[in-house]
Amino acid sequence: MLGIDLKGKKAFIAGVADDQGFGWAIAKALAEAGAEIIIGTWTPLVNIFETSWERGKFDESRKLSDGSLMQIAKIYPLDAAFDSMEDVPEETRQNKRYLAYSRYAVKEVAADVAQDFGSIDILIHSLANAPEVSKPLLETSRQGYLAALSASSYSWISLLKHFGPIMPPGSSTLSLTYLAAQRAIPGYGGGMSSAKAALESDTKTLAWEAGRKWGVRVNTLSCGPLRSRAAKAIGFIDTMIEYAEANSPLPSELKAEHVGKAALFLSSPFADAITGTTIYIDNGLSIMGVGMKGMQECQKEAKA
Repeated sequence: MLGIDLKGKKAFIAGVADDQGFGWAIAKALAEAGAEIIIGTWTPLVNIFETSWERGKFDESRKLSDGSLMQIAKIYPLDAAFDSMEDVPEETRQNKRYLAYSRYAVKEVAADVAQDFGSIDILIHSLANAPEVSKPLLETSRQGYLAALSASSYSWISLLKHFGPIMPPGSSTLSLTYLAAQRAIPGYGGGMSSAKAALESDTKTLAWEAGRKWGVRVNTLSCGPLRSRAAKAIGFIDTMIEYAEANSPLPSELKAEHVGKAALFLSSPFADAITGTTIYIDNGLSIMGVGMKGMQECQKEAKA
């Protein structure tokens, strides 16, 4: 794909739990280029993901251009809300969805990846969660707001802090953001807009710090709306997609593979001088100052 050869490279993608979202598309694009894929899956979903994988439910989605199936070298349980196992409350440890696992905080997962693979060359942060995402910001509790920032933005800092030391110079790291970091998106609540804004701001500072400390590049992709399992939690994803198609310079629905291709480029040597940037993969929606669908309706009403 694109003449990019990532054979011999190892990629850790945090936040893959099914075959629908951007994380999966990025994993597949990297695998297509020859990278070895390592996955971090939210701890409560590991068993479901592994069972679906083993039963062949993802086989159609796993198909690469040469007819082979994408392989995953290893799946790690990961809850990036915790920096180390010492931070995990007893209530979580005893939760039936966590009991089978003893090492799922960021520090321990990074240590286990280092032991199993030695190093990684690509780090992808495809994590976001806000327990009160359906609430307007004015109605979001302090606890819900901080939970959104912890899971969706600070988790990026924690991942880079613990994986950076096992990434050789020239490695690439990527996170995923959304237009709500820069524009008001009614309904995208619970502190998620704040978390995405923090993620974009942190990208610049992390690019400086990680670049000087390890020679690692740090970028983020601002993706348009996608009808994924996670996005359905917002409650009006179909409306968002319809609006994007009606008002984007390229009037077509965004596909997960569009983001996968962009991530592949940024993870490759072709982008070895690009760092600290937010790149929009949204058919151009982010450049629009007004929505044409709404403008046309207003113009009709004015003429009437």
